[in-house]
Amino acid sequence: MQDKIDYIESVLRKYLPKKEGYQKVIFEAMEYALMAGGKRLRPMFMNEVYMMFGGDDKEIIEPFMAAIEMIHTYSLIHDDLPAMDDDDYRRGRKTTHVVYGEAMGILAGDALLNYAYETAAKALLCPDSADRAAKAFAVLAKKAGVFGMVGGQVTDVSMNSKVPDADMLDFIYRLKTAALLEASFMIGGILAGASDEEEKELEMIARNVGIAFQIQDDILDITSTSEVLGKPVGSDEKNEKTTYVYFFGIDKAKQDVKKYSEEALDILKNLDAKGDKTFVEKLINDLIYREK
Repeated sequence: MQDKIDYIESVLRKYLPKKEGYQKVIFEAMEYALMAGGKRLRPMFMNEVYMMFGGDDKEIIEPFMAAIEMIHTYSLIHDDLPAMDDDDYRRGRKTTHVVYGEAMGILAGDALLNYAYETAAKALLCPDSADRAAKAFAVLAKKAGVFGMVGGQVTDVSMNSKVPDADMLDFIYRLKTAALLEASFMIGGILAGASDEEEKELEMIARNVGIAFQIQDDILDITSTSEVLGKPVGSDEKNEKTTYVYFFGIDKAKQDVKKYSEEALDILKNLDAKGDKTFVEKLINDLIYREK
């Protein structure tokens, strides 16, 4: 696992801009946020699915691996801002806006989002895989935007302390958390030549994983500690957010983490892929029992 994380972080460093020029501070803030550690789940799943379907060209997969993590990181920077969750710590250290100021925090998020597309676009220059890269690029843009992660965040924020119904909560989780995981699985498959049907199955695997992941996040916000999580606990209550645990109770939440995860594993088991599924299975299982 650590070897895979080390590889992903070497990919991220490869695509980060040099810290120079009049705008040097934004490059520093981008690197501070991007290289803060973390699970690297999205690029990891993307690469594992790519290899699972027989992909072996780093020139086309690596730009997308870097891009998905840049997009995820920008969303965390903006989530932590005073106007959003107003958190001072992320992954055990001060958040980007605390270190660089609120204005630069906003700009660092903007910069990573835009630079993610600049980075992914490099894969479009691979002549043998340009069509696949273009399709993957479209998935990345949609899943990150108003029909994906941003749409989920908008719905969440616009509640203004109102209690959503169960359908709306499911919508928020599918878009805000699951959408980038869907992009990761789908892009890995698309770039390796997965069929349209296989692409849909990968999307469903990731959707189940994403919902399970978010429910487990809700559980940990109540049951864990700041030292273990590396970020404040109780922030959902502080921000008056209605979570899965609030709606259904902690016992059902734990049961549903398992249910969604097992649904993902069942689809994966029946997926006709060329390569080994073992690591993807293990990674999904590990998410069920994670403590941070």
